[in-house]
Amino acid sequence: MSRLGALLVRETTLAWGRGGGPLVAVGFYAGVATLLPLAIGPEPARLAAVAPGLAWVALALASLLSLERLFERDYEDGALDLLLLSETPLELTCAVKCLGQWLATGAPLALAAPVAAIALGASPALAPLIFACALLGGLAFAFVGGIGAALSLGARRGGLLTAVIVLPLFTPPVIFGGGALDAFATGVAWQPGFALLGAYALAALALGPVAMAAACRNALS
Repeated sequence: MSRLGALLVRETTLAWGRGGGPLVAVGFYAGVATLLPLAIGPEPARLAAVAPGLAWVALALASLLSLERLFERDYEDGALDLLLLSETPLELTCAVKCLGQWLATGAPLALAAPVAAIALGASPALAPLIFACALLGGLAFAFVGGIGAALSLGARRGGLLTAVIVLPLFTPPVIFGGGALDAFATGVAWQPGFALLGAYALAALALGPVAMAAACRNALS
């Protein structure tokens, strides 16, 4: 357990300091949230109707920023070979790396999500649900994004390839999370959408490390 704790601290520290860490992700998120109203128009009623969805799109795009270096740095300096040869199963190592990524960037983005949505015109009453959905969605983005990062190991323009791989897989959390928020705002049952978002996050948590480990072994073979 101490080995896993040390690995989590290492991965969180690397993710925090890699390319600016959460500051870059949150800054990008704020930039996207600022630009979107300029394209849609300044009418408060229109912005309020689409604010939760816009916040989710911005969250998905911001989550892509640091995925490229999730495995690439360890792959380049040989640390991934050592992780493969260690006593800890590679699947568990991949899960810890994604968890560190989520703690360093996903959690700060979840904190920023209610602020961005309210700034876009969403009701303040939505803030707790936006935060909860963003936490679950960020967890799904981290583990699904890890699959794309592992599959693009060693490829030129790995960041672009990662985005192409994972953006379709980011669609369900955006649909489920946005649907839950829209249902809450309109006074209908929001629990089914939130439950589907949680189920997707749990599926990514369970299946993602297996796919990541297989892709890493293939890249190292």
